Amino acid sequence: MLVPALTKLPDFALFFSVSLALVGVYLLVYTLATSHNEFGLIRQNNVAAALSLGLSLTGFALPLSSAVVHSTTILDLAIWGLVAIVVQLTVYWLVRLVLPNLSSRIASGELASALFLGAASLAAGVINAAAMSF
Repeated sequence: MLVPALTKLPDFALFFSVSLALVGVYLLVYTLATSHNEFGLIRQNNVAAALSLGLSLTGFALPLSSAVVHSTTILDLAIWGLVAIVVQLTVYWLVRLVLPNLSSRIASGELASALFLGAASLAAGVINAAAMSF
């Protein structure tokens, strides 16, 4: 019973490793795309920055997990992971249209702006994950 499960360990390791790499790519691209330094602000105990980035990361992880479940190859996973990145970047840019000076608001610790961005990111992630349930 244990041996058949262990035969799937290499597939698990591969999909998990690629998923972690995609999370790293997401964090790199997202933090470069925003006009504020999320990690610097988080190091300064800026709750707004932590909230917006944390919910955005969750909004990315949901469709990524859906992609892991539904992908049959690493290429499928990578493509759908990149789609999830694009969706989250699009959400950020759309929220910037609705909330002028979004980055400066988050940098100054405005929780309302951060929460709205985070909620929009999370909502997009849920919809994105459902759409990937092909």
